[in-house]
Amino acid sequence: MSTLGLPDRMKACLFDLDGVLTETAKVHAAAWKEMFDAFLQARARERHEAFVAFDPVGEYDAYMDGKPRADGTRSFLAARGIELPEGGPDDPPSSATIAGLSNAKNEIVLRRIHADGVQAYTGSIAYVRAVRDAGLRRAVLSSSANCADGLTAKRDHLAGKPAPDMFLAAAHGLEVAATDAAVFEDALAGVVAGHAGDFGFVVGVDRTGQASELEAHDADVVVNDLAKLLESS
Repeated sequence: MSTLGLPDRMKACLFDLDGVLTETAKVHAAAWKEMFDAFLQARARERHEAFVAFDPVGEYDAYMDGKPRADGTRSFLAARGIELPEGGPDDPPSSATIAGLSNAKNEIVLRRIHADGVQAYTGSIAYVRAVRDAGLRRAVLSSSANCADGLTAKRDHLAGKPAPDMFLAAAHGLEVAATDAAVFEDALAGVVAGHAGDFGFVVGVDRTGQASELEAHDADVVVNDLAKLLESS
């Protein structure tokens, strides 16, 4: 599909939601920072240690972006050398557990979305319409438990990114082979998942100035706007 900036053999496009189609990746990064900064400040006071703020770019990209919420919490804490009990799904946001912090982050996300709404990228809208007009099959995925995909992943025990499970399930649902589907991802973990699933083409979408990192993780092409794929065809 040269008119879409994709190899001609592609039959389907699998789009990550947050950061590829909508600007919600920014909301998630801000929510992680609000939650973790409050936790880290309290912990630093209790232990009489220096407070080191959460980095909403570097640490978000490395430990949270594209992953299920609890996996992101767990990865960040491990990187900081902080051990907390897992807790349970009903832990209140005030609990010093993996589940409690994850629930606190989710409350912040929902509050921010309710207050500010969600914006879609104009270039992404144009590209998805072009994909539809070209007759390719389409799927939108999200690891967020606030979306049906995240709930389906939990129900079907699909591993989170960088495992390719969710993308493979989407391709199966569209009745196309992974080698005939293109993955569109802004997260490094998502790009890794695309290659791990042996997908035919992986598009890295650079929203935060991490083009070189997306390339280093073997994205087949990197753009900062999906509309660029239409311009290059």
